Amino acid sequence: MSAEVEPAGSPEERLRWLEAVTDAGLAQLSVDRLLDELLDKVRELMAVDTVAVLLLDPSRLFLIATVARGIEEEVHQGVRIPLGRGFAGRIAQERHWVAIDHVDHRSVHNPILWEKGIASLLGVPLLAGGSVLGVLHVGTLAPRAFTEQDAQLLQIVADRVAIATQARMSQAERAAAAIMQRTLLPAQLPDVAGLEFAARYVPGDRGEVGGDWYDVFTLRSGAVCLVVGDVVGHGLDAAQAMGHIRAVLRATALCTEDPAELLTRLDEHVQYFQADTMATVLCGILSLSTTTLRASSAGHPPPVLAAPHASATILTIPVDLPLGVESGHPRHSITVPLPPGFVLCLYTDGLVERRGIVIDDNIEKLRQTVTAQTPEAVCIDVMRQLIGPTTPEDDVALLVARHLPSTQPSTTPAPTSAVVAARA
Repeated sequence: MSAEVEPAGSPEERLRWLEAVTDAGLAQLSVDRLLDELLDKVRELMAVDTVAVLLLDPSRLFLIATVARGIEEEVHQGVRIPLGRGFAGRIAQERHWVAIDHVDHRSVHNPILWEKGIASLLGVPLLAGGSVLGVLHVGTLAPRAFTEQDAQLLQIVADRVAIATQARMSQAERAAAAIMQRTLLPAQLPDVAGLEFAARYVPGDRGEVGGDWYDVFTLRSGAVCLVVGDVVGHGLDAAQAMGHIRAVLRATALCTEDPAELLTRLDEHVQYFQADTMATVLCGILSLSTTTLRASSAGHPPPVLAAPHASATILTIPVDLPLGVESGHPRHSITVPLPPGFVLCLYTDGLVERRGIVIDDNIEKLRQTVTAQTPEAVCIDVMRQLIGPTTPEDDVALLVARHLPSTQPSTTPAPTSAVVAARA
């Protein structure tokens, strides 16, 4: 393709360009196909020899070559450009178009550009929602003086590319988080002699998978570990953080059955390996041999305990700081005797937090709702009274356990587990 044609020099050519890159038919294409079409149109209508899109990596420290025409080597070789370095790095950092009349090792960071014989370059930032996603640049094999009008036209395409790219990234994150959720979602809750369980998970109004979870598993002693947690944040990052925390908690439970020590060790892991993560967790060790619950809270709402022929109570558990918050103070646990036929209700804050409503009022409403009936019936009543017909503002995870006093627990229970991963 010749690089000597000056595109969009007349009003008619400018109108043709705008129509080409805003064609309503493009909106019907998949994201990948849309990027292909846009790059092909750029190459043709701007009369350039190369077109490339580089996107910021998750660290936001490097630009990664993602899609290209005429310079596919950038993609095949996994080119990485440091933010602020060279041609593309400067565009991303300054958020402004840059043109280079003469390409050499002093003006660009990527050697492929001058080795390919590219003489001139024009690049613009990919901006979406006030954030820089990457860079779109074009090049010619013959020298060319790109103008501000060229930059304005290329920015039109960059805006379309940014929208498509953001959509692709969001779709990929949602798909990855959904896969993670399905992987952790149990087919059924565990079968533990002397206990029965039920649970609910409902996503909040954002619809994103996140970091709420609950876990039920037996320990070596035969006791049962009940856990409910909530990683701060939404999306794939929160879901990944939840997965790490859940795995470390299970591993730590092989070393100690003291919930305060368990959360202390878990917190050490979070602060060392997941420095940007914060999570609330309630961990309870339920012993059927002594009919007690030993519990520790890392900033989590208190559980509700119901017994036959009695009103439910809110368990007073010392509330320590969430995981990921350095305090220097020891964590606490409390041992609670449990009556025959008890029902325990554990939940995340999405169940009781509402705009304009005092959280304590909703916790009291929850207390009045929980009764000593089957866990499934408790879940139905709680969700009806606390959630009702509207989508909750935040995700809701709910775990209910009931004691079956007529059934004697096995002395050597088989290891069983169930995990639900959901949104934060």
